[in-house]
Parts: sequence; structure tokens; C-alpha cells
Amino acid sequence: MARRIDRAAVLGAGVMGSGIAAHLANAGIPCLLLDIVPPNLTDDEKTKPEARNRFALNGIDAAKKFKPAPLFYHEKFAALVTPGNFDDDLEKIADCDIVIEVVVENLDIKRKLFDRLQPHLKYGAIVSSNTSGLSIAKMTDGYPDSFKQNFLVTHFFNPVRFMKLLEIVPGPDTDPEVLDTWVKFGSDILGKGIVFGKDTPNFVANRIGVYSIDKVIQLMMEGDYTIEEIDAIFGKPMGRPSSAAFKTCDLVGLDTFKHVSQNCYDSLPDDDERDVFTLPSFVGAMIERKLLGGKTKAGFYKKGEAKEKLVIDYKTVEYRPVAKPDFESVKSTKGVSDAGERIRNLLNGSDRAAAIAWKATAYALIYAAKRIGEIADDVVNIDNGMKWGFNWDLGPFETWDAIGVADSVARMEADGFKVPDVVKRVLTEGEGTFYKKVGSQRYYFDFGTGRYQPIELPKNVYLLGDFKEEGKVVKDNFGASLIDIGDGVLCLEFHTKMNAIDDDILNMMNDALDELEGNPDRVGMVVANHADNFSVGANIAMVLMAAQMGNWDMLEQVVRQLQGGGQRMKYCKKPVITCPAGMTLGGGCEISLHGARIQAAAELYMGLVEVGVGVIPAGGGCKETVCRVLRGVPADMVTPRTPFIQKAFEQIALAKVSRSAEEARGLMYLRPEDGVSLAREKQIGQAKEVALGLARAGYRPPVPPDNLILPGRNGSALFEAGLLQFNAGGFATDHDVTVGRYVAKILCGGDIQPNSKVTEQHLLDLECESFLALCGMEKTQARIEYMLKNGKPLRN
Repeated sequence: MARRIDRAAVLGAGVMGSGIAAHLANAGIPCLLLDIVPPNLTDDEKTKPEARNRFALNGIDAAKKFKPAPLFYHEKFAALVTPGNFDDDLEKIADCDIVIEVVVENLDIKRKLFDRLQPHLKYGAIVSSNTSGLSIAKMTDGYPDSFKQNFLVTHFFNPVRFMKLLEIVPGPDTDPEVLDTWVKFGSDILGKGIVFGKDTPNFVANRIGVYSIDKVIQLMMEGDYTIEEIDAIFGKPMGRPSSAAFKTCDLVGLDTFKHVSQNCYDSLPDDDERDVFTLPSFVGAMIERKLLGGKTKAGFYKKGEAKEKLVIDYKTVEYRPVAKPDFESVKSTKGVSDAGERIRNLLNGSDRAAAIAWKATAYALIYAAKRIGEIADDVVNIDNGMKWGFNWDLGPFETWDAIGVADSVARMEADGFKVPDVVKRVLTEGEGTFYKKVGSQRYYFDFGTGRYQPIELPKNVYLLGDFKEEGKVVKDNFGASLIDIGDGVLCLEFHTKMNAIDDDILNMMNDALDELEGNPDRVGMVVANHADNFSVGANIAMVLMAAQMGNWDMLEQVVRQLQGGGQRMKYCKKPVITCPAGMTLGGGCEISLHGARIQAAAELYMGLVEVGVGVIPAGGGCKETVCRVLRGVPADMVTPRTPFIQKAFEQIALAKVSRSAEEARGLMYLRPEDGVSLAREKQIGQAKEVALGLARAGYRPPVPPDNLILPGRNGSALFEAGLLQFNAGGFATDHDVTVGRYVAKILCGGDIQPNSKVTEQHLLDLECESFLALCGMEKTQARIEYMLKNGKPLRN
């Protein structure tokens, strides 16, 4: 039985503590954030709470200002974090169900804090530490059994909002109910991916990840490679994030990276590769010079005075211009979407890049294999740790399967590597792989039993690939699939490149709605996919080609098809739930807006950005924005519409994009009744539950709005005056003004008398007319062409 968690306390308001507190608030959990009283306060400051709580207040402020996006999903959540200090407010933890310690990594300091907090703990309160190096036994030695039973390690990764991994490490006395409570809370409420580690230094992900980077640095220096060569090899070609090795260090900070490496060295006297964790002297020299990475604007990389990119030459510890590496093996990975295939292509090359990639891979895989049983019980936890904590596409053992266990073991042994016996057990006792799949069920080789064990998916996790393998595809084409996900619910999945909307998607939308409406066994539909981005918008290459050829009939047909599909979704007699996630831009945003409900991923970058390529939202985006800003406005001639329309105009004309689902709610792309999934992998399952709930409750589609009373030509003139002022001040180009005029015209209802009532179809007609007119303009075509070539907007 998991315990109920309604309130939390975080002890320590540094980068990690404030990040944890912010994410608790994101999940709706009120949180107490405490830190020490600042030393050296004046006598006057000692009487003022704002001074005594300064460290906690600064932590909250830093979370609000974090880049690239605040650690709070919305600034309103900051109100759920109450700042305080250990001297004045420690007794307030008596109201808290969980207490998370995040103070400095010093055993004596942590234990003194535990001594102070124990008298104030409520019965059954769970205490956890965010330590990454101190043992549970040492932290709890001599404490009552009741404390030990309610104690464990909960190791978050920074930045907490964005990093999926949460390592949970129980102690020998931890009550199973306590472990179960944190697993459910971390997964279901905080949306984290849980990895079970053992009480060893740096646990799972940092142990393997830091070793991998440290080993690459060692191999780099032995082989006389440059820093930029290493990053070109050990990024996407190796199935790892584009930050690769050295850019990753710049992100986390060289001082932090050295601390984790040093902690491994100091705490692992029996590790046979302990010396790998000793960083070379040039790293120490960089730290002495405060070249710490992003936090000091200079690390392994920095920008020069002319904004040129510079890199450290580790032989001289001086900066020089970045040179572009040129490796055939790296080129062979370009355009390959499958991570395993990319890795194989790289490792099978014959150049210097392939040579170091192979050596680093062999060392990392062997090191991970030797850690089975020491840092985690199975390959699944190690693989998940690396995917969720270091953003690897494949974990070490998934990588081993991808390159072939038998072949790679033979190659390793031929090269003089000693392969652990546990790996050979996969060849002798298993089927030659660490994982296997039977139907839709995935299994892993369990070294404890010598058998393959099923990998159990958490509740509400739906994998569309599994449904496809089970023959549940109702209909599909190159760009989209319609899948039966059970209980009468369909799922419409996009799978074009970046999920850009094209004819295949539009045709499948209509086919899906035909199936939903025409089949009495269907009760609802979810529009979702597993890609990083729900949809980046329309296929603008197709738009440009049609415009340059003057194929206006085809363009109009595409616009009308997108508009019609959206209207069909909105007024369908059975509920359609849209699931925006990641980048949901332009046409992707428009499709999402037409669902009966939205079940959004918490990490949502949603907006109508068409003005950036010189057009306007023409798939119902302008129309739906007007409907949303006027939602709740009486259908009378008394209430002025212009202030509401101004909000819509600013959003579209400035191409505003949310930085979270909650910001999208502030932009009215999400309504109060729309849901948010903190765990992306549970989004489809939760959307299905919403569809079933609406169906069981007797869902009825909305009635068309009767309050679309718009300011007409007078409103357009008002917005145009503002555009001209921006133009005169140099903030808007002539073409910005042109595009803005069309936006204003649509939102205000066109060339009509002020306060005239219009229909949704009237606004859709204005969208189509304006879109076609702009597509015919030379400057719009130039914007589209520039975006396709450079990936950023042209201001012409």
C-alpha cells in the first residue's frame, strides 16, 4: 500500500533543491523550501524574514529565471513553494509527508540536519536524501529503526524539470511500503522514469556515464584527437545527444563533472579501472581559470569577440577556432534514423573516427557488464539509467544487441579485451541477446535465474508499435496509421518526417473520422504519436512548390482539407482527444485545437508560428483562437470585443510559443478542462481514459458559437496603426506589416461593419483567402525558401 503524499519539504535551496521544489510544485504538491540563515547578517537584517530566508528566496528566483525555460511550468506554481530557514521554520515539516534532503555533500552536515529534523517529523513521514556518493548506512548509523525504515535515497538529475531519470536506492532497513510509495509518487505524480540502484558511489547513470566520458578523454589524448573531433564522433553517430562529450561537460559544469569523477575515484578503491576517474591536468587548469562551461560562458567551448566558435586546445590550454572534422565513418551515419544502424555504420568504418569509437564502445560495454549486480540487479535498470540520465538513444546492453553480441565479443577478444563471463552467459545460456521480443512482449536476460524475464510496462503505458505487431492497424499509409488501441478507442498516429502535415495525414484524418463516426463499435479517438514532436506544422516545401508553380487550386484544396478535418473533429458526435507534445507548431497546433479535449504532454512548445514564413494560420487556427479568446463572452452587442481580439492578434502576429503545457493554457491553447501528462509515456493511456470517460458520460459535441461579434474594418484599422508604428520604429519589416494586416483582417471578421456577427465558416473563408494571397507574394516565397535552407526565419 502506497502512502498518500499531499505536502513536501525540501531541505537545501541550491540548484538541485530549488529544482526539486519547483517540480514538486509543477505536480501540484505544496512544498516547504528551507536553507540556512545567511551568515553575517546585520542586526537589522536578523529581524527580517526576507533576509533570513534569502537563500530559499534566491533558489525560487533562480528556478523562475532558469534558461532555456523556467523550472516552473508556469510562474503561478511558484506560489506553492514556501521559503524558510532551518532556524525558524524546521518545525513546519511536521505537516509534511515527505522530506527531501539536498544539502552539501558532507556526511557530518547531513547527519547534523537529520538530528535536528527528527523531533519534528510526523508519524510515517518519509525522509530521503539526494546524495550521489554517501552511503545510506553511514547517513543513518545509530538512528532509531523508525527513521531507518522510512529512509531511502531519491537521486534526481539536473535540471529536474527536464531530466526524466529518478534513481531510487533503498537501504537495508527501508520499509517496502516506503519504497512503493516513492516509486508510485515519482512515476505517477512527478512523471519520472524510475531506476533502482544499489547503495554504491554515484549509483547507476553517473557511474557508467562518467566512466564513459572519462575514458573517451583518456583515449582522445592517447590517440591525439581534438576536442571537436571527439564531439563529432560521440554525439548522434554514437546514438548519444548532440552535446556529445565535451559539450555535455560544459552544460553540467566542469567543476561538477570533476567532483563526480573525483567521488568515484575516492569511493571506489576496489574498482579495477579506478584510475580512469582521474582527470588530466588540463581539466584542473581550466577549473583554476574558472573555465567551467556555460555558467562562466567559457569551458571546452566559448564564443570569441566576433561571436566565432572557439575550442580549448588541451595541449596548450588556450582557445583556437573550431575546425570542422571530416570522417567518412561519421558521414555514413547521416540521415540514418535507427540508432543501432548508425552505431554499426560508425564502428564498421576504417578511419580514425571508427577506431576510437570502437575502442570507447568496447571499454564502456565491458565496464557496464562488470557492474551488473554491483550497481543494479539487471541490464534494464542500467540501460534505462543511461537513456534517461544521459539521453543515450540505446543503453549499453541495447547497444550490445544492436552491434551483435557474438560478433562484438569475438572482435573484442581478438583485440585483447577481457570480456566478462556474464556476457558469455548470454551466448551459452540465452539466445545470444540481452533482450528478445515475442509478439509485443519484451524480455531481458536475467543473470539471477539464467532465463529471460518479461519487462512489465507501468499502468497506462501504451506502445503503438506493440498494437501494430498484434495486427491492430485498421488502416495506414506512408504518413499516418489508424490503430485500434482497445475498448472501442482508435488512435490516429502521424509518422512523416518531423510529423509535417501532408496529403497522407490529411487523407487519414478523414478516413479515421469516417471509421469513428460510421462504426457503432467505436466510442472515441486519440490523436497521438511517440515522436519527440507531435507535429512541426505543414509541409512548407510542398506549399512553396505549389506556389511557385501557380497551382492555386491544389493549395486551396489542401487548406480546405485541413480546415474540414478540424471542423469534423470538433463537431464529431464521438470524442476526439488530441495529444500535443514537444514542438506542436502551425498546423500541428491547429489540429490539436480541434479536439473535444486535449491531453497535453507537460513539455509542450505550442504555437501558431506561420507568420515566420510569411503566411497566416489557415487550418482553423485563426478561427479557433478567436473562439477561445471570446469563450465566456456574452452573445450581445454590449461587451467590446477588441480587447479580446487584441490578445489573439498578439499571439499570432508575434508567433508566441508556449514553454510548457501550462503556459499553453495561459495562451488559451489549452482550456481549463484539458489535461496534462507529466509522464509522456502515459499520455496516450490517459487520453484513452478521457475518451472513455466522455463516452460513458453521454458525450455531446459543442454547439457552434453564437458570440462571434467582431469589430470589422474599424478593428483592422486599429491594429494596422499599431503595425505601422512598429514599422516606423524598426521593429517590423514592410512584409511583417503586410502579413500582420491579413492577421488583423481575419481576426476582426474582414471588411464588415463594426459589431457584426459572423460564423466560423466566414472566418475559415478569410483564412483561406489570405493564405493564398500571401503565398503568391515574392517575399513570402523567399521566407519559406530561407526557412527550408537554414532552419530559421528570414526577416525581409
